[in-house]
Amino acid sequence: MRNGCDLTAAASDIALVRGRSKGRSFDRTQRLFYWYCLLPALLVLGVITLLPTIYLILVSLTPLDLTRPNTWWNFSNPTLNYELLLEDRRFHNSMWVQAKLSFWTVLLQLVLGFLFALLLNMRSSLLQALRTVFLIPMVLPPIVVAIIWKVLYTPDISPFYWAFKAFGWSVPALITDPNWALTAIIIADTWEWFPFTMLMILAGLQMMPQEYVDAARIDGASPFQTTLFITLPFLKGVLLVAGLFRLIDSIKAFPLIFILTEGGPGTVTEVTNYYSFVQAFSFSFLGFSSAITVVMVAATLILSWIIIRLVGWGGEDG
Repeated sequence: MRNGCDLTAAASDIALVRGRSKGRSFDRTQRLFYWYCLLPALLVLGVITLLPTIYLILVSLTPLDLTRPNTWWNFSNPTLNYELLLEDRRFHNSMWVQAKLSFWTVLLQLVLGFLFALLLNMRSSLLQALRTVFLIPMVLPPIVVAIIWKVLYTPDISPFYWAFKAFGWSVPALITDPNWALTAIIIADTWEWFPFTMLMILAGLQMMPQEYVDAARIDGASPFQTTLFITLPFLKGVLLVAGLFRLIDSIKAFPLIFILTEGGPGTVTEVTNYYSFVQAFSFSFLGFSSAITVVMVAATLILSWIIIRLVGWGGEDG
């Protein structure tokens, strides 16, 4: 009887080992299948992103100037462009303008997105019908948005300026006034992209358990206290991710500036990517322009890493 039990236990152990072996084989096959599916996409991604990035870095190490063919692939002084950037006051100004533009646009888009998300999260058939209307600025092509605001900022044809004149108010042309040009860009960019943050926050609100809000109301919390102590902490991750996406996009704010101000008046609205554009396509300094772009990419990666750390991705609680 004991020998029979031993044989049964041995058979069970063999079956268990075979099962684990089959399980590991299946997992290995599944991983290989996933890699085979991802490989074409990874190759395409490498071709369209990694190779141009490598080429950009290499060009930034040369004094490439289209008017001087002998500067092509000249690595005799690879740090020259970066040394020039350290002394370039116009580049420093563009970084400061970019910082102001990014800060205010991201902040305003998060605030407006949060407020409108709270509004649209209310149970109202009218508000639900208006959701599509709020998405219109985001789905319009950036050039179209820039042209719309070009019309609105042009005193001779702007209905806003006609209304100001009717009330006897004297308002300067915002995009030609050094004191207001950057503010005009911030307003236009905020109008275009706050629906994006609104959508993300609205999705987060609809995922929030109703029990949290009900418990707060039972404890006597006001709507403001519920929003401040329940809703905002719950949406912390959503707000940080939305801020990350909008921060990256704000660094690419080119169409509005190109159409509305062309970096002016003077250099008041000349952000870093527009300065890079001017160096490359107005002066043909492709090496110097590439160095500016490399610095922009590096700064974006560092800021993104900081925000990701704040969100907590990859941590034990993330």
